Amino acid sequence: MVEQSLLSITNQVSDSSTRVLSKGFTDWIFNCHGFWHNVVLLVASFLFVLYLALQARNSFLKLTNGRSYIIISYYVSLWLVSLLNLAWCFSQAWECSAGKELTWNLLSLFTSSGMLFLEVSLLAFLLQGNNASGVEALTRTFGISGIIVGFDVLLKAIYLFAFGVPLFIDTDYSTPRVKWNLWVIHKLLLTGVYGLILFMYHSRWRERLPARPAFYNYVIIMFILNAIALFACGLTGNGAGFAFWFYRITVVCYHAFYLPLLYITFLADFFQEEDFHMENVYYSEMKDAGFFESDWE
Repeated sequence: MVEQSLLSITNQVSDSSTRVLSKGFTDWIFNCHGFWHNVVLLVASFLFVLYLALQARNSFLKLTNGRSYIIISYYVSLWLVSLLNLAWCFSQAWECSAGKELTWNLLSLFTSSGMLFLEVSLLAFLLQGNNASGVEALTRTFGISGIIVGFDVLLKAIYLFAFGVPLFIDTDYSTPRVKWNLWVIHKLLLTGVYGLILFMYHSRWRERLPARPAFYNYVIIMFILNAIALFACGLTGNGAGFAFWFYRITVVCYHAFYLPLLYITFLADFFQEEDFHMENVYYSEMKDAGFFESDWE
């Protein structure tokens, strides 16, 4: 009799635990913003971190041989922010969970600030042009980025913890208008900077920017993304519910694809530089041997 009672209690506990785990998994994947929203974030962020991990050994060897302070610092920063972003993507259920507001806001603040730091650093690098190299450029680039991002963190922290504005809780669009006004200013500044760089690419100041098509394509993509987010925030702040979904799409695209885009734009060529370097060496040796003299005749 006692054994049957213990067995019954054990089965009830097991069934209860299974239901709790099943409900937790369901809430984690399907609830809050929906299945596709969460899956895109989870899969994209996980695959990028997995790619970084698989390439870590080769990347480390090239970093130690290259001895570029800017690339090393940016690569380390990219790793830290990618892990933060992965944690943010895996914690989507917190946004819709009672009692998790503080934890979610802190995680979102650190994650968004880390990504903004990388974004501003790359902009600072672009605006320094072809002379951006060495420790001095690294100090200048990270110094400017640190000041801008520090001010951004302070402003968002005041909104979050002093005024109680739910900046990072987007379960619906019926949030205080002051929140959307802040995001409009935020997106307007970024859109303006990217627009300025695009203007420079088509003006007589073009030579001041790095002559790499990847940077130009990066600027176009980020200009379009921030312009869409700007209009979405502006319309949402004025009560247009459909614009809220456009805003959420830009958030998903930013957290899912921005870090891979940044890697392709700024770091991928460096880690594949060996093949290009060897081609240049072979070309120089052949030119010195006189193989191309007939081209000048």
